[in-house]
Amino acid sequence: MTINGKAVSTDDTFAVSNPATGELVGRAPNATEEHLNEAVAAADTAYKKLSKLPDEELQKLCEAMAKKVDDNAEELAELLTREQGKPLNGLGSRWELGAAGIWAGHTSTLSLPIKTIQKNNEGTVELHRKPLGVIGSITPWNFPILIAIWHIIPAIRTGNTVVIKPSPYTPLTTLKLVSLLNEVLPEGAVNCITGDDRNVNLGAKMTAHKDIRKIVFTGSTDTGKKVMVNSADTMKRLTLEMGGNDAGIVLPDVNAKEIAEGLFWGGFVNNGQTCAAIKRLYVHEDVYEDVCEELVNFTKTMVVGNGLDEDSILGPMQNQMQFDKVCRLVADAKTKGRVLLGGEPGEGLFYPPTIIADMEDTDPLVYEEQFGPALPIIKYNDIDDVIEKANDSQWGLGGSVWSRDIEKAREIAIQMETGSVWVNKHLALQPDAPFGGVKCSGQGTEFAQEGLEEYTDIQVISY
Repeated sequence: MTINGKAVSTDDTFAVSNPATGELVGRAPNATEEHLNEAVAAADTAYKKLSKLPDEELQKLCEAMAKKVDDNAEELAELLTREQGKPLNGLGSRWELGAAGIWAGHTSTLSLPIKTIQKNNEGTVELHRKPLGVIGSITPWNFPILIAIWHIIPAIRTGNTVVIKPSPYTPLTTLKLVSLLNEVLPEGAVNCITGDDRNVNLGAKMTAHKDIRKIVFTGSTDTGKKVMVNSADTMKRLTLEMGGNDAGIVLPDVNAKEIAEGLFWGGFVNNGQTCAAIKRLYVHEDVYEDVCEELVNFTKTMVVGNGLDEDSILGPMQNQMQFDKVCRLVADAKTKGRVLLGGEPGEGLFYPPTIIADMEDTDPLVYEEQFGPALPIIKYNDIDDVIEKANDSQWGLGGSVWSRDIEKAREIAIQMETGSVWVNKHLALQPDAPFGGVKCSGQGTEFAQEGLEEYTDIQVISY
């Protein structure tokens, strides 16, 4: 762990295994509540200095962190593959490290200048953006490096400090990342604690901690709701990016072969273990069989294997809990739909890309969030009806519309109840466009200027 710029070890540790082989990757410290308190105290002390730095100094710190990510990308990518399972290639570990560098670099360029609301004979009114204090970051196991960067860089850019707790499934890359970042940061600016929740539920302790002013959480909706409850007494600011059940809607004018690759990556990026992946695909009856066929044909070309193999495009599922959930949902779906590809678990945590057609909205694989490599396809014939079905979900993270008629697709996109909608692509995140969910998919916004503002309070000064 890293607390106040120093490495901290514990006698009590927990094992981290490679999901592709089951082999031990390493052991991570099991932090106590005392470690958490020390990390928060260090961050609070550092905040008193960091928050007073000139804006250009904060920018330089973020630029230095971005360079650290880029300079150590290959080492981090290999460690990420070993503990998370995703391949080095494809949209895997090297892609994640590349994206982390891009996000860090872009966020470094953003700023929050004083805004003049009024300046006349009656006086001047200014809007200032002030840092909050200690930010508590809780990150998941699917994109541990990228999401850590999404939390850390805007926090430091706005003069805050950070205590980060990664998932116990993937703590090692975050421990290494924070150690590297501390080579260019003031002591206490970014602290990292880890634990497997056997003795201390660090997440619950963080969300209730009186000296943490904001929680940035990425994870499941059920856990996100607990974060909200635990944070209520101290009135913490919250940014919550939670679950999704993204719908893709394919219109009858598409060329099935042309969209097959985009549909595949929309649904199977990171083995489907992505909050804003396509989780249910609605295809118009006029092109239904063609789309099914072309999607299956493209999916068959994907190599599944150990992520350290340079030829692998998809790896194993990350953990047994998620593997078991996908097995349960697919087993049920096989009794109701038509299996076009996959459908049987492989060895260990490997599960092949699975496509099941002729599903209904009442089937668990459609209305639950599978978070894995299993895509249900549903036939439709009425556009108003399919929009209603797409919106009939507790979640509202992302969605997509696939059509040659861009204006028509845009009209449909506007009617979708989601934070983001893409046309002829899916999950096309970018650092200069805000991202966030509606309904039970989240609260608050990440990325771009709007995301940066979430790490600040407003202060209005009139004179």
